[in-house]
This record gives sequence, C-alpha cells and structure tokens, in this order.
Amino acid sequence: MKRIQNPFKWRHHEPEIILLCVRWYCRFQLSYRDLEVMMRERGLAVDHTTVWRWVMRYAPEINKRLRPHLKLAGTSYRIDETYILRR
Repeated sequence: MKRIQNPFKWRHHEPEIILLCVRWYCRFQLSYRDLEVMMRERGLAVDHTTVWRWVMRYAPEINKRLRPHLKLAGTSYRIDETYILRR
C-alpha cells in the first residue's frame, strides 16, 4: 500500500497560514507584497517570494481538488416561451 506524503512537510509555517495566503492571492486581486504586509500585521514574518513559492506549489493542487465541486457557469438552460398579455 502506498503512503500519501504530507504536502506541507518541511515547511516553516503552519499549513493553515500557507493555505490562507494562497487562497487570498487566488481569490482577491492582491499582490505578493500585499500579502507580505498583511501577514506582518498579524505578527508573521513571511517574505513575498515565499508567498510566490507557496502559490506556485499549492494553487494547482487546490484548483484540482475544488474543480469538481464548483458549479458550472457556462451551462445553458432551456425554458419554454411564455406569452403574457398586458392590458
């Protein structure tokens, strides 16, 4: 049986912090330096290049795991035509 490795092994910061930065970067239009400042305001020393590495490493995996749960936006809906008489 193959063991699944922890993707956060050997990381300096907690997985929650890493995922929070990656989600904020992907969800909102924030720069890596914005995230660096936001983490510094919360008492965490995180460099913007570290956030960039996290995004490059974990964003594709997050996308792969979330994609099946997202609602399709491009689907078409067919509705029968209805006529309403206004007087």
